[in-house]
Amino acid sequence: MASSSEAIRSAPPTPRTPQVAAPPSQIHSPSPAAGRSPLRASLTPLASPVRKAMASVKGYLEEVGHITRLADPRDAWLPITASRSGNAYYAAFHSLSSGIGFQALVLPAAFASLGWTWAIICLTVAFVWQLYTLRLLVNLHEPVPGGTRYSRYMHLATTVFGEKWGKILALLPTMYLSAGICTALIIVGGGSMKILFSIACGPAQPSSSPTTVEWYVVFICVAVVISQLPNLNSIAGVSLVAATAAVGYCTMIWAVSVAKGRVSGVSYDVPDRATSDVDRTIAVLNGLGIIAFAFRGHNLVLEIQGTMPSTLKHPSHVPMWKGVKFAYVIVAFCLYPVAIGGFWAYGNQMPPNGILSALYKFHSRDVSRLIVGLATLLVVVNCLTTFQIYAMPVFDNMEAGYVHKKNKPCPWWLRAGFRALFGAINLLIAVALPFLSELAGLLGGISLPVTLAYPCFMWVAIMKPQRGTGMWCLNWALGSLGMGLSFALIVGNLWGLIDRGLHVQFFKPADFQ
Repeated sequence: MASSSEAIRSAPPTPRTPQVAAPPSQIHSPSPAAGRSPLRASLTPLASPVRKAMASVKGYLEEVGHITRLADPRDAWLPITASRSGNAYYAAFHSLSSGIGFQALVLPAAFASLGWTWAIICLTVAFVWQLYTLRLLVNLHEPVPGGTRYSRYMHLATTVFGEKWGKILALLPTMYLSAGICTALIIVGGGSMKILFSIACGPAQPSSSPTTVEWYVVFICVAVVISQLPNLNSIAGVSLVAATAAVGYCTMIWAVSVAKGRVSGVSYDVPDRATSDVDRTIAVLNGLGIIAFAFRGHNLVLEIQGTMPSTLKHPSHVPMWKGVKFAYVIVAFCLYPVAIGGFWAYGNQMPPNGILSALYKFHSRDVSRLIVGLATLLVVVNCLTTFQIYAMPVFDNMEAGYVHKKNKPCPWWLRAGFRALFGAINLLIAVALPFLSELAGLLGGISLPVTLAYPCFMWVAIMKPQRGTGMWCLNWALGSLGMGLSFALIVGNLWGLIDRGLHVQFFKPADFQ
C-alpha cells in the first residue's frame, strides 16, 4: 500500500488547473513491499476491503482530479495550457473560427478550373478526408487515458518523428499556417477597411483618403489591442464573434449573388485559356490547391483540446469531438453554397480572388450600398477576430522561450510586448512583400501535409495497429496520398512561377479587390 498511497498524494484534486501527477499506472500497481503476486493477494481476507478502497479513491480522482499530466509543469504558465476550463461550446467556437474564413470565398475559382463534376467530387472527398484526420488528432491528443496530453501540434510531431525530423517536417508548415494566415488577414482585413470607408463615404469620399498601408496599420493596431487577452480560453467569446461573422458574410455573399442571377456571357466550360497541356495541368493543380487550402485549422486542434479538463471518467476527446462535429456541419453549410452558388452565378467570369471580388465587380452598382457595406464590415470583423486564434500558437512559442529560461511566468508587460512585436513583424511582411500572394500556392503545398498526411502517420506510430489491418492500410494510403498531393502542388506551382515569372515589387501593396 506504500506506493498506492504515494500515488494518491501525488494527484491533488484541483478542480480547475491540472497539475503534474503520477502516472495512473502507479495507482493500479501492487505494492512491491507486499511480496506477493496479484493473484495470491486477491485470495487474502484483506483483498475485498482493499479493492473497495482503491475503487473509491479511483472514482474520487476521476470525478475531481485531473490525473492526466502536463508534459512540463511550466506549461501551466503558457497561453495555450494556462487554463483548462474549456468545454464543448468553446471547442465549437474555436473550431468554427479556425475552420472557415476568407479562403472559402475563393472556392468558386476552383470550380472554374475543374468544372462542375470534378470540383464537387474533389470538394466532397477533401471534406471527408480532413474530417477524418481531425478525428485522428482529437484521439491522439491523449492516446493513453490518464497519460501525457499532447496540447501542441509540434509536441506530437517531435514525439512521433523525433526532435530533429519533427522540426524539419512540421515547424515551417505550422508556423506558416499561423504567421502566414495572420499576414493574409492583415491584407484582406486592411483592404476591406479601405473598401468599407469608400462605401460609407460614397461620392463624398475625400481625395486625401487613407492609403492601403495606412489601413493595414489601423487593422493591426486594433488586432494587437484585442490580442492582449491572456490565454486561449479567454478568447472563446472572440472566436464566437469570428464564427458568426464568417457564417454571416458567406451566407450574405452567395445569397445576393444567386438572387441577382447569372451574369451575362457566363459559361461553365473549362477555361479556354488552358490552351496547352502545361496550362491545363497548372489550372487543375491550382483548383485542387484551392480546395485543399479551404480546409484549415488542423494545426490548432490539439491546442483547442488542451484547454479542456480530462479525467479517466470524462476524457477530453468526448466534448472536443462534439464541438468539432457541430462546427463542421456549419462549415459544410457555408462552403457548398458559396462554391456552387458562386460558380452558378459567375461561371468562367469568376475573378481569381473569389466571389467577394465578383460581387464588387458585377454588382457594386445594382446592389444596395447597405448590403455591400454590411458584408464588407463582417469580413473586417472576421479578420480581426480570427487573427487572435491563429496568433495564439506563436504567442505561446514566444512566451515559452522566456518561461523555460527564467523558470517563472511571463510578466504582463513582456507579454504585451511580444504580441505587439508579432503584429509589427506581420505588418512589415504584408507591406514589404506584397508578391507573397503569388507564392501562396507553393507555401500552401508545403503546409498541406499538416492537414491531410501527418495525422495519419502519427496515428500509425502511436496506436501501432497490426500490420496489414484495415486501419493500418487506410492510414498509410491516405498519408502517402497526402504527401504525393503536396509534392504535386509544390512542383506545379514552381512550374507555374517559372512559366509566368514572379512579379517582385517591394513595398507596393496593391488594393484588395
